[in-house]
Amino acid sequence: MRPLPPAGVRPSALLMVAVAVGAAMARWPASKAADEAALEAVRREWMRPSTVREPAEVNRNGLAGRVLCGYQGWFTAEGDGAGLGWRHWRIADRESPGGWRIGFDLLPDVRELAPEERFASELVDAAGRPIELFSSHRSATVIRHFKWMEDYGIDGAFVQRFAVNLDDPRRLANTTKVLAACRDGALLHGRVYAVMYDLSGMEGDSLAVVSEDWRQLRERMKIGEDAASLQIGGRPLVAVWGIGFKTRQDYPLEACRDLIATLKADGSAVLCGVPTGWRTLDRDAVADPLLHEIIRMCDVVCPWTVGRYRTPEQALRHADRDWRADLEWCRRRRIAFLPVIFPGFSWHNRKGGPLDQIPRRGGEFLWSQAVAARQAGARSVYVAMFDEVDEGTAIFKCIDPPTAELAERFVGMEGLPSDFYLRLTGKIGTLFRGPRP
Repeated sequence: MRPLPPAGVRPSALLMVAVAVGAAMARWPASKAADEAALEAVRREWMRPSTVREPAEVNRNGLAGRVLCGYQGWFTAEGDGAGLGWRHWRIADRESPGGWRIGFDLLPDVRELAPEERFASELVDAAGRPIELFSSHRSATVIRHFKWMEDYGIDGAFVQRFAVNLDDPRRLANTTKVLAACRDGALLHGRVYAVMYDLSGMEGDSLAVVSEDWRQLRERMKIGEDAASLQIGGRPLVAVWGIGFKTRQDYPLEACRDLIATLKADGSAVLCGVPTGWRTLDRDAVADPLLHEIIRMCDVVCPWTVGRYRTPEQALRHADRDWRADLEWCRRRRIAFLPVIFPGFSWHNRKGGPLDQIPRRGGEFLWSQAVAARQAGARSVYVAMFDEVDEGTAIFKCIDPPTAELAERFVGMEGLPSDFYLRLTGKIGTLFRGPRP
């Protein structure tokens, strides 16, 4: 039984005092109703300007000629300091031993990581040694990923920031630490970056938490002012993903419109992540003209196409049917268009779907989409994703499963080098910087 608080003192006041004197981050409540004092303590600790004094030179204005990746940065491990356990490596499953199961479909290549960046998993290789994984909470690992972007000619990343994490102190600390490392990695390695808010899991009229967080990032971390922050027309670019999806009715379009208006009033340029059927208001999109009103408020539109086609031939048809018309719609309204392409897809371990559900075909699938987007007239492209091994879309360094047993559970590299998709993505950048094929 917990002791009662002294007379005249509210429990919430005691919590504020405890945080003020430095209550351990691991003890902070992990709920949406987390005390504001705990959140403020996180902001003071992690929302700071960069200490990089001599950033590499980079042109940070505009999208033309760029290949940019989504960067999830959501992986944690036991012992990494985040206090969040094996997030995104494991998922809860009450029917499995231990109450969890594996939740990813690609094995990352961690051979270049320092010993303190590697964490032993329960998986083992052919010699019985534990297969090691990484944590995005280790800043050295995130900065190394941005070095890979530099090494292979990838222009930068949209750093994912999930709105549902913004009122949980431990998760806010983790996601802000990752953002700071992405910013520093971009500064050190001459890449660009932008914050992308993902609205997945939000409910009701709760999106004001996003505009407030953006205000905090601007004021405390000076996001948008550093030499690597991606800009459109001299204004810092911020992205909001998840607007107008038919399956995302938990937050109204009116709230999305208000959020975009607030971000624009702040002086920011805004990218909106929308469904594939955004222009025609069908398929995966809500049949509501308000979606078009919201898009017209934005500077960039980025339709989500992961899983919408499965073969190079289908990708070409999608470009002819959708991307060309999408580009024309945006051209008439002076809105930039950023198509999404992806190397393949699999969430066998996470969702129980077929392994290698959308095959990579030795890179042919990704390359065919890039060529189709360029032929349609796109001037830049978003590659989904840099690090998402959960759904088998990662393009960073991965390895073939080292045993026959693991080959039945994980997508392989088809015998290709671990850096093959980094090299291929770099060539896609060259494609978009050259003349249209």
